[in-house]
Parts: sequence; C-alpha cells; structure tokens
Amino acid sequence: MGRELIVIGDRVLIKPDNRKEMTNSGLYLPQGAYEKEKVHSGKVVKVGPGIPVPEPQDLQEEDWKKSANKTQYFPLQARIDDRAIFLKNSAVEIEFEDTTYVIVPQAALLALIRNDVPDKV
Repeated sequence: MGRELIVIGDRVLIKPDNRKEMTNSGLYLPQGAYEKEKVHSGKVVKVGPGIPVPEPQDLQEEDWKKSANKTQYFPLQARIDDRAIFLKNSAVEIEFEDTTYVIVPQAALLALIRNDVPDKV
C-alpha cells in the first residue's frame, strides 16, 4: 500500500533545483552559500486545490449549520511541471520518501516558467 502526499489549500509542492557548487566562471562556492540566497527555484510537483470560495447564500447562514453545497476552490496559477521561482523565507522544507521538497504558498511565488504555451499567431 503506497503513501500519497496531499497538498492543502493554496500551497505548491516544489522539488528544488540542485544547489550550485560552482559559479559560471568556475569558482567553487563555500558550503551554505546557496542557502543565503533569498530567491530559489525548482520544479512544481503538486499543487493544492486552491483558495476555498464560499457560496454567497452560505454567508447568510449561521456558522453552526452545515451547508449542503460542496466546497468550491479558486484554482492556483501554478501547474505541475512548471518551473517556479519563489522566496526562500516563505518555503518549508520537508523530506518525503527520501526526497527533499519545499512547500510554498502561492503568495511566495514570484514567477512561473511554463513550456507548453502555444505560439501566438
């Protein structure tokens, strides 16, 4: 029986890029230099369902009443296989099945690079 990692709400699961050990000019970086950078990048592995949006009629009901409506979500911009550039300070590093990931809220994503964009005519 396998395990599944479920991403909650407006969060994105990212596999961070390999840490740089050498600069483009060939200089070796000291250990920990990558961690000092404020912006990191990686591949989006999973995205949460989005931001929950209540039904307008549910706002007028009492809090204790259960709604018959199914929760609807405003989807996230990030998609699986996007390259994400994100703020390191907002990321939470986790390890799942011997792989290191970071969980980042959508608000901490600075940019997404998507490869499957159709050409404009």
